[in-house]
Amino acid sequence: MTKRIFRSICFVAVAVFLASAALFMGVLYEYFGGVQRNQLKMQTNLAARALENEGLEYLKGLDATEYRITWIGTDGAVLYDSKSNSDEMENHLEREEIKQALAEGVGESSRYSSTLMERALYCAERLPDGTVLRLSISQNTLLTLLLGMVQPIGIIFVIAVVLSLVLASRLSKSIVSPLNDLDLENPLSNEGYDELSPLLGRIDNQQRQIKGQREELKQKQNEFEAVTENMAEGIILLNDRERILTINPAARRLFETDDSCIGQHILSVNRSIGISDLLFQLEKGLHGEKVIDLAGGRYQLEVSPVVSGSSVSGAVLLALDVTEKERAEQIRREFTANVSHELKTPLHAIAGRAELLEEGMVKEGDMTEFYHQIHAEAKRLIYLVEDIIRLSQLDEGADGMGREDTDLYALAQETIKRLSAERESANVTITVEGEPARISGIPQLLQSIVYNLCDNAIKYNHSGGTVAVTVKREGESVVFSVSDTGIGISPEHQERIFERFYQVDKSRSRELGGTGLGLSIVKHAVKLHNARLELVSAVNRGTTITVVFPCNPW
Repeated sequence: MTKRIFRSICFVAVAVFLASAALFMGVLYEYFGGVQRNQLKMQTNLAARALENEGLEYLKGLDATEYRITWIGTDGAVLYDSKSNSDEMENHLEREEIKQALAEGVGESSRYSSTLMERALYCAERLPDGTVLRLSISQNTLLTLLLGMVQPIGIIFVIAVVLSLVLASRLSKSIVSPLNDLDLENPLSNEGYDELSPLLGRIDNQQRQIKGQREELKQKQNEFEAVTENMAEGIILLNDRERILTINPAARRLFETDDSCIGQHILSVNRSIGISDLLFQLEKGLHGEKVIDLAGGRYQLEVSPVVSGSSVSGAVLLALDVTEKERAEQIRREFTANVSHELKTPLHAIAGRAELLEEGMVKEGDMTEFYHQIHAEAKRLIYLVEDIIRLSQLDEGADGMGREDTDLYALAQETIKRLSAERESANVTITVEGEPARISGIPQLLQSIVYNLCDNAIKYNHSGGTVAVTVKREGESVVFSVSDTGIGISPEHQERIFERFYQVDKSRSRELGGTGLGLSIVKHAVKLHNARLELVSAVNRGTTITVVFPCNPW
């Protein structure tokens, strides 16, 4: 803007100077031309009076170098000329000033000579005898006058241009300075041109709007970041070229990357076939889903295109952890298959033996054994159904179950008495050690925990083995543990023994009347009491299962 003002001021200054010079030269030229014509007219009149009184002798004795004097006869012939030979001159009767003088007494005219680049002024006066006296003088043209004044005009022009440049520079800076010093953060506090007041008011209004919008956007961004930063699911925002705009911590962990991936193509982070298929769907503007392996788990990737008009302007990639879901689905399928199998086995045994009895194919002496087997399979079936019902109740939570203060030490002693028949049958010695320890819990679930752990310690022990039950306090917790000297559990089975129907030795478990649900019931009951379950086992050296209860789990 400063340059434009500077150029404009300079242009106006030069234009004004040139226009003023041209006007001055024109006025000056006309003024001196008028003065010169008046002097020529006066000199013509004086010369005519002298010629009238003295005759031709006056003209011959006159020393007039500035003027050219011509005396013309009544017939137009030149009688005398101060510059040329009169005999060689043409007739002047048709000259404009001569014709005017003969008609009116005085005549004037001017003629321009392009060769000499000058103009001649003529003034003629008629004498009493009818002859005409004419005086002429040379007058320079305006162009000649201008050429003669080139040097002084040039000097003046240079001075004027320099002064214009200096003044234009200062003036442009003084004009622009208030604009450059505007405080746009506080537009209404500026003191400057009154003409800027509407603009400054509008800027102030727009700044308030922009500030409000910026704060709103910042708040939304903070809310978005607060949500995405704390999401367990991974989320990635992509632009229309499938480059990463935003990635939250969960996604960075899953894709094993950091913030340096922002701006890069998504395939530079993970080149799996699943993501390539999702991008293919995205290019078509379609929603896509794929389940792939990430960070040691199974994750469902969902890509949703952001459509603007008829084109895809971006996308949202969401990574959902479905590891537990798929595992639960797998457990559910296994549970269904196991339930069917476990129920079918005793039912087939009962049906088979009942059919033999019905057909009379069993000897009288063997009937008692058949009835005993049918009863045993029916009891096993009842235990199995009861355990399944109990697990279903535990899956639904502990709602509806009353909580009481329960002494685990007393509960353990009572349970040992209930298992006396099994202990004697297996030839296993059981001891209860520790001290009274009360916790707030659900009595029937606590009883299931103690019973199942002690029952397993007896069933999977060696003949002549021992089982040690310990109850003790440790700070704000109560520790209940069952240790045996039994067959133990190999490391590859230790992670799965708490799954439903999982049995290390199915034939032995079935022989001992196990359903494969006892430890699953223990796991669920422990979880409902916010307790911690620990397992230590070695093959043929025994197993120790410890449950650490908080004194007040709720």
